[in-house]
Amino acid sequence: MIRYALSCDHDHGFEAWFASSTDYDDQAARGLVECPFCGSTGVRKQVMAPSVAGTKKTAPSPDAMKQVQSMMMQAAREVRDHVEQNFDYVGDAFAREARDIHEGRSEKREIYGEATPAEVKKLKDDGVPCAPLPSLPPDPKKAN
Repeated sequence: MIRYALSCDHDHGFEAWFASSTDYDDQAARGLVECPFCGSTGVRKQVMAPSVAGTKKTAPSPDAMKQVQSMMMQAAREVRDHVEQNFDYVGDAFAREARDIHEGRSEKREIYGEATPAEVKKLKDDGVPCAPLPSLPPDPKKAN
């Protein structure tokens, strides 16, 4: 496993773990690496010092890593399902509606929808709370 310090094109910094450097390169090229703050896929590696441990540790087994990945994907599905079942979908009017709710011009309610990275940045800069829904990989059962 390798840990990278990453940042998006909106200067949000975060870390992510990959099985190898080629896994990062492959996922980034396919647009699968995204910022957890704004959802941007314009992600790049940052300079970081390697972690050096004083003792040898064994790497987690592939089965353990698959189990952790499965649990994380299940949690992401549950969050997404909860939002889709309990929040109002406002489509591409999300930024406007979130601002109206925040400023008291619209009734207070939980919403979700679509917003561009620029709209998300402006909302955050103005103190309007918002966060991206977790992305899910395509369902293999629904693939061609």
